[in-house]
Amino acid sequence: MITLERGNLLDADVDALVNTVNTVGVMGKGLALQFKRAYPAMFRDYSRAAQSGELEVGRMHVWETGELQGPRYIINFPTKRHWRQGSRLDDIEQGLTDLVRVVRALGIRSVAVPPLGCGNGGLGWAQVEPLITHALAPLAGVDVRLFPPGPPIPAAAMANRQAKPAMTPGRATLVRLLTQYQSVALEVSQIEVQKLMYFLQMAGEPLRLDFQKGHYGPYADNLRSVLRELEGHYITGFGDGSAPVLESEPITPLPGADDAAEGLLADRPESRDRIRQVLDLVNGFESMYGLELLSSVHWVVTRQTGAGADDHAVAQAVHDWNPRKGRLFTPEHVSTALAALRARELAPGLSWACSAGIEASA
Repeated sequence: MITLERGNLLDADVDALVNTVNTVGVMGKGLALQFKRAYPAMFRDYSRAAQSGELEVGRMHVWETGELQGPRYIINFPTKRHWRQGSRLDDIEQGLTDLVRVVRALGIRSVAVPPLGCGNGGLGWAQVEPLITHALAPLAGVDVRLFPPGPPIPAAAMANRQAKPAMTPGRATLVRLLTQYQSVALEVSQIEVQKLMYFLQMAGEPLRLDFQKGHYGPYADNLRSVLRELEGHYITGFGDGSAPVLESEPITPLPGADDAAEGLLADRPESRDRIRQVLDLVNGFESMYGLELLSSVHWVVTRQTGAGADDHAVAQAVHDWNPRKGRLFTPEHVSTALAALRARELAPGLSWACSAGIEASA
């Protein structure tokens, strides 16, 4: 019997949970990241299988939990050949055939199945659902619970059994800056986190974040990796990283995180001073919109127009960035941001060095 379910697949009371994976050993986002956090030993076995060349599309990787409660098996279903690639319908079909074989061979009586190849895989549910129902219909006596695409699972509802990462100076500055900024802004979006850390690096903090010219302003993809590692240990809100950025939850430090960060920074006065500089700079711009404006103007002046450009030239460069900025940021807004930067000797004097080209790592 096949029934449609809603909610968190990992909470399903079934014999087996099906996870969507690639064949190269990466579980960096979405459902796969949730499984990695919930079952660290499974991830290690999956990673070993990938490194040894055992993983291939059309063939299930089965891991037995060995637990008295919860699912007996995690079935890793390869829906992608590489995490950078999309999913292919023929790979889904081939995999479903092997999934049926595994369910029968192991005597599985109930199984939870995600929307194979949808979401990050790029396939449409209208294409995938008929394949799944057709392939699994012959499983007489098996309770198949099919989870269609749905809204992201709240971050707080995601299990995380991974070892807590050590607090480092870079992580401590992030947590401390977020905590103090949050006292004014209340809710801190991922966009704001990106801009705060951009300014902290511009202030001289050695974060090695690789900022590029992104859609919403300066953006460092390796900062997402940092947030992913801290999620559930020092912060909450990033979740599995699958939510669109404008729909994502606020990033919030967890209880005890700021105390740990403050303790580590106790003998680092330079870092504490840089945090104060950033908070002073963004005063009056504490919002997603305000920080996108301020950081975009700073990027343009430091990397495009130069210190001698007038307000009109800077505004034009901001508008040329992309249509979004052309719609949102008026010349008056740009001038306001420039005035704030100049008041703190960030433009046109540019007393904070531009760190373009610093290799990513955090």
